[in-house]
Amino acid sequence: MAKGGARARSGPAPDPDALRRDRKDDAAWLTLPLAGRPGSPPDWPLEQVTDRELAVWEREWRRPQAIIWERNGQELEVAMYVRTLVTAENPKCPAALRALVVRQQETLGLSLTGLARNRWRIETKSEQAQTSRGTRRRAEPRKASSSRSRLRVVKSSGDVEG
Repeated sequence: MAKGGARARSGPAPDPDALRRDRKDDAAWLTLPLAGRPGSPPDWPLEQVTDRELAVWEREWRRPQAIIWERNGQELEVAMYVRTLVTAENPKCPAALRALVVRQQETLGLSLTGLARNRWRIETKSEQAQTSRGTRRRAEPRKASSSRSRLRVVKSSGDVEG
C-alpha cells in the first residue's frame, strides 16, 4: 500500500467561495449554462441499446455538463455510465455496481462533489437572467484581503486614520 503524499481524491473538494482564496489554483472554475446542452444527443456508441437506455441517454445529454463531455469526446464514458445506471436500477443488482455508478457520476461531474472536483459551476437563475439581458458576469473567486489591510491606526487623541 502506498504511504504519504497527496492522492487524487484526498482532502475536501475545492470550493470557489472558500475564505482563503489567496493561493493560486492550477485551474480556473468554469460556469456552465443552466439551460444545458442544446440539440439532439450523439449516436449511441455501444451495441444493442434498450429503450430505457435511450431515454436516459437523451436526458443526460441535455445537462449542462454535456457541453464539456461533447468537447472532450466522452460519448463512450457517458454511454457506459448510462448502461451501468440502468442495470443498477434493478433491485437485485449487487452493491458494487451501485458504488460504480456513484464513482461514474463523480467523474462525469453529475454529483456535487464531481462538479467541485472538476471545478465546474452551473449558473444560477439570476446569472441566466443577466446572460439573457446581455450582461454576462463570470463567477470569479472572492479576493480575500489581508488582515493587515483591514486594521486601522488609532491615534491617542481619538482620531482614526484609515
